[in-house]
Amino acid sequence: MGPRIAGDQRRAALGLGKALKPITHPLRADIPIMLGAEGPKNVALAAEICDGWLPIFYSPRMAGMYNEWLDEGFARPGARRSREDFEICATAQVVITDDRAAAFAGIKPFLALYMGGMGAEETNFHADVYRRMGYTQVVDEVTKLFRSGRKDEAAEIIPDELVDDAVIVGDIDHVRKQMAVWEAAGVTMMVVTAGSAEQVRDLAALV
Repeated sequence: MGPRIAGDQRRAALGLGKALKPITHPLRADIPIMLGAEGPKNVALAAEICDGWLPIFYSPRMAGMYNEWLDEGFARPGARRSREDFEICATAQVVITDDRAAAFAGIKPFLALYMGGMGAEETNFHADVYRRMGYTQVVDEVTKLFRSGRKDEAAEIIPDELVDDAVIVGDIDHVRKQMAVWEAAGVTMMVVTAGSAEQVRDLAALV
């Protein structure tokens, strides 16, 4: 390492640069703060200090567990929000299709990457999400296959029900019903992905 350089100057030349005022203005002065969190401590932290929670791989089936974590944060002194004005902005893959099996097959490699290839082998927070859902054995096997280079096999062993737990895949009626299930579980906003302009239009018609 080179010598340490200390500086205490309070002025600096900007050359041709000059301070500019923004030409775009937010629609609201209070910009919401959302925390992407997966584990119990960080989800509770989101409820304590933020305006909302951004979960990945959200499962409405696990809403009771999530609510316990959130309630812990809401109960802390000085919590920023309460249950009544807190946002749960769940990310969700939504696929409108009559061929659920094909859609599941397309999603499984993505899940195999997150369950088996993200983070350190012993510390993968995405994998822990699915362990909490009850898929520990599947997660362990996917991790073993993925990290040994057998990525296709890792995706193939993922059961459809695991995929279905945290995505919405099906025809229009099924998607509409599932969105209602997610809303009933406490989700106030869905951050959805869509694979085509047609799917965007279909989703717009649903909401």
